[in-house]
Amino acid sequence: MVLWIVFAVLTAAVAAVLIMPFARGAKSAPADRAGEVEVYRDQLKELERDRAQGLIEPQEAEYARAEIGRRLIAAAGAGEGGQQAAPRTRRYALATAVVTLVPSAVGLCLYVMLGSPGIPDQPLEARLENPGNNIALLVAKAERHLAQNPNDGAGWDLLAPIYFRSMRLGDAEMAYRNAIRLLGPNAMRLAGLGETLVASNDGIVTEDARSAFEEAVRLDPDNPRPRFYVGLGLEQAGRVAEARTVFEEIAKDSPPDAPWMQLVNQHIAKNGGSAAPERDTAQAPGSPSQQDIAAAENMSQDDRQAMVRGMVDSLAARLKEDPDNLEGWLRLVRSYSVLGDRAKAEEALKSGLKQFPSSGELVALANEIGIAVEGTAQ
Repeated sequence: MVLWIVFAVLTAAVAAVLIMPFARGAKSAPADRAGEVEVYRDQLKELERDRAQGLIEPQEAEYARAEIGRRLIAAAGAGEGGQQAAPRTRRYALATAVVTLVPSAVGLCLYVMLGSPGIPDQPLEARLENPGNNIALLVAKAERHLAQNPNDGAGWDLLAPIYFRSMRLGDAEMAYRNAIRLLGPNAMRLAGLGETLVASNDGIVTEDARSAFEEAVRLDPDNPRPRFYVGLGLEQAGRVAEARTVFEEIAKDSPPDAPWMQLVNQHIAKNGGSAAPERDTAQAPGSPSQQDIAAAENMSQDDRQAMVRGMVDSLAARLKEDPDNLEGWLRLVRSYSVLGDRAKAEEALKSGLKQFPSSGELVALANEIGIAVEGTAQ
């Protein structure tokens, strides 16, 4: 859809550019319409001033310019005789042919070169019947089904996480609420609704989100996902001691090598506690060994920076080969941020979210270090 809008804007701009010389070519106007011609010319000047000052969008300015130009041409040519009408008609015919035929010819050539003109048309109905692995068609098929069967809770339950991963947050919230209404609440649906609300509010745990997470914890006390957000909500509300207690309990109940332990430890320390022991750093991708730390003490600042950069690059290479490592993505984003390489931090964040699209840890880290998460504030 965006591509077609761009094409429409470009076509309108080309049409305006081609028509304007003909509007300026109208030199004479009958005395009784001279005032009208001047009004239209003043409107064009005022339009250019508004556009230069940013008071009107470029696309709207082009449309307005074309309309004013059309009226100016009509006013200027109202009193011209038959001898002037014929050349002007030919000019308009030429302009119309250029505006309509050139884009059509270019589009036809591109279609013949890049398209598949020999394949017969396949109606939308047929494509929806056999969507294959096309996620967009699968979603469209599910949406059509739900439009006809809005009380199908299983359909809403299926669509909700897909909407969330696609960052269609408004649709995700609607789907989660419908699934909960029709099928009843469970920890997964409530946690999904809570994460959707957090993502919609730039990482802030709102009152609705907090209620959803607390209910999810009540239904599944061992699930660290909603427990983390309960702690995050307490932290954001300034209830430091309560937040620290929640994070410490998560750390106590989690295996030492759990992928979320690094983030939990960070929040324990942030709220004045002592981080739980992390897993052996030799097992953590990109972490320096004891030998590396000892060697770094005798290095110059430049050499030490180069060593750190090398370890971060090594971590990035490992994640490229084995991207199913949430802790690694968290470490990589933070490492690039510490190095001051914001572009690579944003790139790592996008890659991590692509691998773990529903990761609240990545969203929270992004907000913590000031990186905008695409689609969370639509």
